Amino acid sequence: MSGNIALVAGATGLVGKELVELLLKGKEFEKVIILTRKPSGIKHAKLEEHRIDFHELEDYRFPQDLSHVFCCLGTTIKKAKTKEAFRKVDFDYPLLLAKKAEQQGIPQFLVISAMGADEKSSVFYSRTKGELESALKKLRLKGLHIFQPSLLLGKRDEFRLGESAAAVVARMVPFLFFGPFKKYKPVPGKVVASAMKQAALKGGQGVFVYSSDDIHKAGAERE
Repeated sequence: MSGNIALVAGATGLVGKELVELLLKGKEFEKVIILTRKPSGIKHAKLEEHRIDFHELEDYRFPQDLSHVFCCLGTTIKKAKTKEAFRKVDFDYPLLLAKKAEQQGIPQFLVISAMGADEKSSVFYSRTKGELESALKKLRLKGLHIFQPSLLLGKRDEFRLGESAAAVVARMVPFLFFGPFKKYKPVPGKVVASAMKQAALKGGQGVFVYSSDDIHKAGAERE
Protein backbone atom coordinates (compact mmCIF):
# COMPACT_ATOMS: atom_id res chain seq x y z
CA MET A 1 0.00 0.00 0.00
CA SER A 2 1.06 3.59 -0.65
CA GLY A 3 0.36 5.01 2.78
CA ASN A 4 -1.86 7.70 1.24
CA ILE A 5 -5.02 8.43 3.19
CA ALA A 6 -7.62 10.75 1.66
CA LEU A 7 -10.50 12.66 3.16
CA VAL A 8 -13.29 13.72 0.79
CA ALA A 9 -15.91 16.32 1.73
CA GLY A 10 -18.89 16.44 -0.61
CA ALA A 11 -18.58 12.76 -1.45
CA THR A 12 -22.21 12.37 -2.51
CA GLY A 13 -22.13 15.21 -5.05
CA LEU A 14 -21.52 14.99 -8.78
CA VAL A 15 -17.72 15.21 -8.71
CA GLY A 16 -17.34 13.78 -5.21
CA LYS A 17 -18.99 10.46 -6.12
CA GLU A 18 -16.77 10.06 -9.18
CA LEU A 19 -13.68 10.96 -7.16
CA VAL A 20 -14.40 8.49 -4.37
CA GLU A 21 -14.89 5.74 -6.95
CA LEU A 22 -11.53 6.54 -8.56
CA LEU A 23 -9.70 6.66 -5.24
CA LEU A 24 -11.18 3.34 -4.13
CA LYS A 25 -10.41 1.61 -7.43
CA GLY A 26 -6.73 2.43 -7.53
CA LYS A 27 -3.91 1.20 -5.35
CA GLU A 28 -2.56 4.67 -4.62
CA PHE A 29 -4.73 5.21 -1.53
CA GLU A 30 -4.95 2.74 1.31
CA LYS A 31 -7.93 4.45 2.94
CA VAL A 32 -10.62 6.89 1.81
CA ILE A 33 -12.56 8.76 4.49
CA ILE A 34 -15.71 10.58 3.44
CA LEU A 35 -17.63 13.30 5.27
CA THR A 36 -21.33 13.16 4.51
CA ARG A 37 -24.68 14.24 5.94
CA LYS A 38 -26.50 11.20 4.63
CA PRO A 39 -25.52 7.57 3.98
CA SER A 40 -23.48 7.31 0.79
CA GLY A 41 -24.53 3.76 0.03
CA ILE A 42 -20.92 2.95 -0.91
CA LYS A 43 -19.48 -0.29 0.40
CA HIS A 44 -15.75 -0.92 0.15
CA ALA A 45 -13.03 -2.33 2.37
CA LYS A 46 -10.99 0.88 2.06
CA LEU A 47 -13.90 3.22 2.77
CA GLU A 48 -14.55 4.88 6.13
CA GLU A 49 -17.72 6.94 6.31
CA HIS A 50 -18.07 9.75 8.84
CA ARG A 51 -21.61 11.11 9.18
CA ILE A 52 -21.52 14.71 10.36
CA ASP A 53 -23.67 17.80 10.63
CA PHE A 54 -21.68 20.36 8.67
CA HIS A 55 -22.98 23.08 10.97
CA GLU A 56 -20.75 21.42 13.56
CA LEU A 57 -17.76 21.05 11.24
CA GLU A 58 -15.61 23.21 13.49
CA ASP A 59 -15.80 20.52 16.17
CA TYR A 60 -14.83 17.72 13.79
CA ARG A 61 -11.30 16.43 14.32
CA PHE A 62 -9.35 15.25 11.32
CA PRO A 63 -8.08 11.66 11.57
CA GLN A 64 -4.35 11.28 11.96
CA ASP A 65 -2.00 10.60 9.03
CA LEU A 66 -4.13 12.21 6.33
CA SER A 67 -2.13 12.87 3.18
CA HIS A 68 -4.83 14.55 1.07
CA VAL A 69 -8.00 16.54 1.68
CA PHE A 70 -10.41 16.89 -1.25
CA CYS A 71 -13.15 19.50 -0.98
CA CYS A 72 -15.96 18.88 -3.45
CA LEU A 73 -18.58 20.90 -1.57
CA GLY A 74 -20.92 23.14 -3.54
CA THR A 75 -24.55 24.10 -3.86
CA THR A 76 -26.80 26.62 -5.63
CA ILE A 77 -28.68 29.58 -4.23
CA LYS A 78 -31.90 27.90 -5.38
CA LYS A 79 -31.15 24.84 -3.28
CA ALA A 80 -29.63 26.76 -0.36
CA LYS A 81 -32.63 29.18 -0.36
CA THR A 82 -30.57 32.19 0.78
CA LYS A 83 -27.25 33.82 -0.07
CA GLU A 84 -26.14 33.31 3.52
CA ALA A 85 -26.80 29.57 3.36
CA PHE A 86 -25.08 29.34 -0.01
CA ARG A 87 -22.00 31.11 1.35
CA LYS A 88 -21.77 28.66 4.24
CA VAL A 89 -21.46 25.72 1.85
CA ASP A 90 -19.31 27.37 -0.82
CA PHE A 91 -17.09 29.58 1.36
CA ASP A 92 -17.25 28.90 5.10
CA TYR A 93 -17.02 25.10 5.03
CA PRO A 94 -14.21 24.84 2.42
CA LEU A 95 -12.17 27.51 4.23
CA LEU A 96 -12.66 25.78 7.57
CA LEU A 97 -11.51 22.46 6.07
CA ALA A 98 -8.45 24.20 4.64
CA LYS A 99 -7.61 25.77 8.00
CA LYS A 100 -7.79 22.36 9.64
CA ALA A 101 -5.51 20.96 6.92
CA GLU A 102 -3.10 23.84 7.51
CA GLN A 103 -3.04 23.27 11.27
CA GLN A 104 -2.39 19.55 10.85
CA GLY A 105 0.25 20.04 8.15
CA ILE A 106 -1.56 17.88 5.59
CA PRO A 107 0.54 17.81 2.40
CA GLN A 108 -2.17 18.36 -0.21
CA PHE A 109 -5.47 20.29 -0.19
CA LEU A 110 -7.58 20.15 -3.36
CA VAL A 111 -10.76 22.18 -3.90
CA ILE A 112 -13.32 22.78 -6.63
CA SER A 113 -13.96 26.44 -7.42
CA ALA A 114 -15.43 27.63 -10.72
CA MET A 115 -14.58 29.31 -14.01
CA GLY A 116 -14.89 33.06 -13.64
CA ALA A 117 -14.11 33.10 -9.92
CA ASP A 118 -13.31 36.73 -9.07
CA GLU A 119 -13.52 38.38 -5.67
CA LYS A 120 -14.33 41.70 -7.40
CA SER A 121 -17.15 40.28 -9.54
CA SER A 122 -20.60 41.86 -9.39
CA VAL A 123 -22.06 38.35 -9.66
CA PHE A 124 -22.56 36.87 -6.18
CA TYR A 125 -21.68 33.31 -7.20
CA SER A 126 -18.43 34.28 -8.94
CA ARG A 127 -17.52 36.72 -6.19
CA THR A 128 -17.99 34.08 -3.49
CA LYS A 129 -15.78 31.64 -5.37
CA GLY A 130 -13.16 34.35 -5.90
CA GLU A 131 -13.20 35.30 -2.22
CA LEU A 132 -12.70 31.66 -1.30
CA GLU A 133 -9.71 31.32 -3.62
CA SER A 134 -8.18 34.49 -2.20
CA ALA A 135 -8.69 33.33 1.40
CA LEU A 136 -7.19 29.92 0.65
CA LYS A 137 -4.10 31.44 -0.93
CA LYS A 138 -3.45 33.42 2.26
CA LEU A 139 -3.16 30.22 4.30
CA ARG A 140 0.12 28.39 4.71
CA LEU A 141 -0.98 25.22 3.01
CA LYS A 142 1.83 23.01 1.76
CA GLY A 143 0.14 22.18 -1.53
CA LEU A 144 -3.03 23.98 -2.65
CA HIS A 145 -4.78 22.84 -5.84
CA ILE A 146 -7.71 24.92 -7.13
CA PHE A 147 -9.90 23.57 -9.94
CA GLN A 148 -11.99 25.99 -12.02
CA PRO A 149 -14.31 23.92 -14.22
CA SER A 150 -16.89 25.33 -16.61
CA LEU A 151 -20.45 24.01 -16.30
CA LEU A 152 -20.42 20.43 -15.02
CA LEU A 153 -22.03 17.51 -16.82
CA GLY A 154 -23.28 14.36 -15.17
CA LYS A 155 -26.15 12.85 -13.24
CA ARG A 156 -27.14 14.76 -10.12
CA ASP A 157 -29.73 14.05 -7.46
CA GLU A 158 -31.30 17.43 -8.18
CA PHE A 159 -32.14 19.13 -11.48
CA ARG A 160 -29.99 22.11 -12.54
CA LEU A 161 -31.36 23.91 -15.58
CA GLY A 162 -28.09 25.56 -16.62
CA GLU A 163 -26.14 22.32 -16.62
CA SER A 164 -28.92 20.44 -18.41
CA ALA A 165 -29.08 23.12 -21.12
CA ALA A 166 -25.30 23.07 -21.49
CA ALA A 167 -25.35 19.31 -21.93
CA VAL A 168 -27.89 19.61 -24.76
CA VAL A 169 -25.92 22.37 -26.49
CA ALA A 170 -22.62 20.49 -26.15
CA ARG A 171 -24.18 17.40 -27.69
CA MET A 172 -26.07 19.08 -30.53
CA VAL A 173 -23.63 21.85 -31.56
CA PRO A 174 -20.19 20.85 -30.27
CA PHE A 175 -18.48 23.11 -32.84
CA LEU A 176 -19.47 26.11 -30.70
CA PHE A 177 -16.75 25.21 -28.21
CA PHE A 178 -13.71 25.70 -30.42
CA GLY A 179 -11.21 28.52 -30.72
CA PRO A 180 -11.74 31.32 -28.20
CA PHE A 181 -14.87 29.61 -26.85
CA LYS A 182 -13.11 26.33 -26.10
CA LYS A 183 -12.64 27.30 -22.46
CA TYR A 184 -16.44 27.39 -21.99
CA LYS A 185 -16.92 23.79 -23.04
CA PRO A 186 -18.87 21.94 -20.32
CA VAL A 187 -16.84 19.33 -18.48
CA PRO A 188 -18.07 15.96 -17.15
CA GLY A 189 -17.83 15.46 -13.41
CA LYS A 190 -15.77 12.31 -13.90
CA VAL A 191 -13.17 14.31 -15.86
CA VAL A 192 -12.85 16.79 -12.99
CA ALA A 193 -12.49 13.88 -10.57
CA SER A 194 -9.76 12.35 -12.74
CA ALA A 195 -7.89 15.66 -12.92
CA MET A 196 -8.08 15.99 -9.14
CA LYS A 197 -6.69 12.53 -8.57
CA GLN A 198 -3.85 13.12 -11.03
CA ALA A 199 -2.94 16.42 -9.36
CA ALA A 200 -3.09 14.80 -5.93
CA LEU A 201 -0.67 12.07 -6.91
CA LYS A 202 1.65 14.55 -8.59
CA GLY A 203 1.65 16.66 -5.43
CA GLY A 204 4.03 19.55 -5.10
CA GLN A 205 4.38 22.59 -2.86
CA GLY A 206 2.76 25.93 -3.58
CA VAL A 207 -0.45 27.04 -5.26
CA PHE A 208 -1.68 25.34 -8.43
CA VAL A 209 -4.70 26.60 -10.39
CA TYR A 210 -6.30 24.45 -13.08
CA SER A 211 -8.52 26.09 -15.70
CA SER A 212 -11.38 24.23 -17.33
CA ASP A 213 -9.12 23.68 -20.35
CA ASP A 214 -6.43 22.18 -18.09
CA ILE A 215 -9.07 19.87 -16.62
CA HIS A 216 -10.19 18.72 -20.08
CA LYS A 217 -6.57 17.99 -21.04
CA ALA A 218 -6.09 15.92 -17.91
CA GLY A 219 -9.20 13.96 -18.81
CA ALA A 220 -7.89 13.35 -22.32
CA GLU A 221 -4.62 12.02 -20.88
CA ARG A 222 -6.63 9.68 -18.68
CA GLU A 223 -8.31 8.24 -21.75
